[in-house]
Amino acid sequence: MIHQYKLFDLNIVLDVASGSIHLVDDIAYDIIALFESCNKEKVVSSVYDKYKNEVSLKEVEECYMQVVQLKDNGTLFSKDNFESVAGKLKAKSNGIVKALCLHVAHTCNLNCSYCFASQGKYHGDRAIMSLDVAKRALDFLVENSGSRHNLEVDFFGGEPLMNFKMLKDLVAYARSIEKKHNKNFRFTLTTNGVLIDDEVIEFANKEMSNVVLSLDGRKEVHDRFRVYYNGKGSYDDIVPKFQKLVKARGGKDYYMRGTFTHYNPDFLEDIKTMLDLGFTELSMEPVVCASTDESCLTGSDLEIVKNEYEKLAKLMIERQNQGKPFTFYHYMIDLNDGPCIYKRISGCGSGTEYMAVTPWGDLYPCHQFVGEEKFKLGDIYNGVNNTELTKDFQSCNVYSHSECKDCWARLYCSGGCAANAYHATGSIRGVYKNGCELFKKRMECAIAVQIAKMQSED
Repeated sequence: MIHQYKLFDLNIVLDVASGSIHLVDDIAYDIIALFESCNKEKVVSSVYDKYKNEVSLKEVEECYMQVVQLKDNGTLFSKDNFESVAGKLKAKSNGIVKALCLHVAHTCNLNCSYCFASQGKYHGDRAIMSLDVAKRALDFLVENSGSRHNLEVDFFGGEPLMNFKMLKDLVAYARSIEKKHNKNFRFTLTTNGVLIDDEVIEFANKEMSNVVLSLDGRKEVHDRFRVYYNGKGSYDDIVPKFQKLVKARGGKDYYMRGTFTHYNPDFLEDIKTMLDLGFTELSMEPVVCASTDESCLTGSDLEIVKNEYEKLAKLMIERQNQGKPFTFYHYMIDLNDGPCIYKRISGCGSGTEYMAVTPWGDLYPCHQFVGEEKFKLGDIYNGVNNTELTKDFQSCNVYSHSECKDCWARLYCSGGCAANAYHATGSIRGVYKNGCELFKKRMECAIAVQIAKMQSED
């Protein structure tokens, strides 16, 4: 299977199974488009008739044979033979946990109406994780991590800085047990920024491998939803704190993480605002909410968003050429040394390698399932006991989604987000169609950006 598209005067051909990407001229592009549906004579004559004022018949025939050679080499029209090994990676790591998302605070000091976590409460009561529960969570991770050396722990909420003293104490505990168990903990903090001060900055820059900072872009966009309980916007309070933290980190190992909604499908303007503020590590995510929510993206919004993705890619190429590059999270793909095929077909590892922990120690497949009682896996004291649910997530891969089998982007999305699929369709094997549509456009743009980057480096 191949996927062909044109973007920024580039003719791009992706061979789905091999992952090979070809940048071709118009003649080769048209030959490839006809290659599987017509015989050689028909392909050559059709293409020659179209370009006979530019090339000779012999040149068209030579181009056709080059396409044949690429097919013979396994980089065009290659077969997807991966379905039989789709569950191999998860089966191999059965019972091995490599990452936890610790919900250290089911409460928040902001009242964002679009919050999937119901202002941090996850459809339940407000709660704060105790140090004893947090320590037990780390012990659970160590006990179930097998021979893995690097372990990931995300501090999440609500707003995790509302439990800051516990975070510090927990990290100190983690550092005290690393050598004993031959482990290395990598911590990530996600924060809305309200409680950032010099102490937080010093701690984050010393102990956090990454910091995710919530900013929606333009002041009027950010302050529409990201407000205090009195309705006041948080933009003016948090931006200077974010700038100070990022400067102290040396501009590395952080992300500005924004959400765009029905009210700002023109999110590139928000990206530009972040750039003007001095931030260069950026992410903007489409809102995930019920279709009845006022912030939900509409069909007409999707067309605007797809156009914004193209304009964003063009801006990234321009700034790269100017020596002023920036990173956009969803365009981070490695065309040379990306994830292995087992990882690409098996998915993110939610419910198997990665789990979320509530303030009282319950385990869920990921943070987006917390509060959905039927997705409770067990707890950090007794381990995972909902084995049927575990098996369900183990068998959830790109080939378990019937709609994915004929999709050119399947080995990039790995079947997509199980939580988004569930909330959109009622099944973790469903397909969140709007999300798929936007993902495919992002991948087209991401590939074009990477091609342009490689061209500029030649």
